[in-house]
Amino acid sequence: MPFKNRITEMLGVEIPIVQAPMGWIARSQLASAVSNAGALGIIETSSGELDAVREEIIKMRELTDKPFGVNIAQAFVRDPNIVQFVIDQGVKFVTTSAGNPERYTQELKSAGLTVFHVVPTLSAALKAVEAGVDGLVVEGAEGGGFKNPKDVSTMVLLPLVRSKVDVPIIAAGGFVDGASMAAAFALGAEGVQMGTRMVSAAESPVHSNWKDAIVNARETDTVFLNRAHSPALRALRTEKTTRLEFDVETNAMTEFGTALDLYFGGDMEASIALTGQVAGRIDAVRPVAEVIDEVQREFFEVVGNLGQQYL
Repeated sequence: MPFKNRITEMLGVEIPIVQAPMGWIARSQLASAVSNAGALGIIETSSGELDAVREEIIKMRELTDKPFGVNIAQAFVRDPNIVQFVIDQGVKFVTTSAGNPERYTQELKSAGLTVFHVVPTLSAALKAVEAGVDGLVVEGAEGGGFKNPKDVSTMVLLPLVRSKVDVPIIAAGGFVDGASMAAAFALGAEGVQMGTRMVSAAESPVHSNWKDAIVNARETDTVFLNRAHSPALRALRTEKTTRLEFDVETNAMTEFGTALDLYFGGDMEASIALTGQVAGRIDAVRPVAEVIDEVQREFFEVVGNLGQQYL
């Protein structure tokens, strides 16, 4: 069955699944696989390597003729011309995150881009809507990556935000299959974002040690760090992150070490492996197209079965 809602129409995709914009990971190899599977690949800017990002966007157009987007991670991109940089790439969809939605929204929209802002709280969602965003990525604290120190789960945050705003919502944090996607839709979303599932995919560029660690992880094998600082973050449990878990004195951001040695060298103690709790539900490294196809089929099976059972 086809999806048809505001997200598929705004993004121009067949399946309302968005790949998370993970630094160094969300580049053409992974993002093109997502877009070619009918969902939406995203190119990151949080690495700050804009020359490399420009080349990745060129590669994207060689690898896919499907829509894709770019993320502006405001806290991590220091280039004052980042908005013009994104506009010049000719993309039509952008997510903004880790910053004030008032900063870039109108300039991006004036250039004809569709803008979604990532929010971790209701107050942030209301501020983003007031700033004029086209939609929201509502991100619960069970997801991997950088977080609000005052963590709220998707199960609480998503329906709360939905009850207060009318714009389309992409739900993030805890999504890995068709059943969890159906749950998101029941709570008011019209799309989902997947991060950890994509990190562990066959086309993900990260070292196999990280993928294997996700596959072997239990549901308790992530840690929430930096509650006493900002940003907080959720990461895979390792010796380093276990040591930091209850350390309120150390800012975990100073403990990242050499990220690329972890990401592409496979040294799991060299840095912090940003990973969501759904690692405990991932049991294999699989191709992106296979994952997305299965999510779509399971979504409609779950929704159909619920309708038959209760309606």
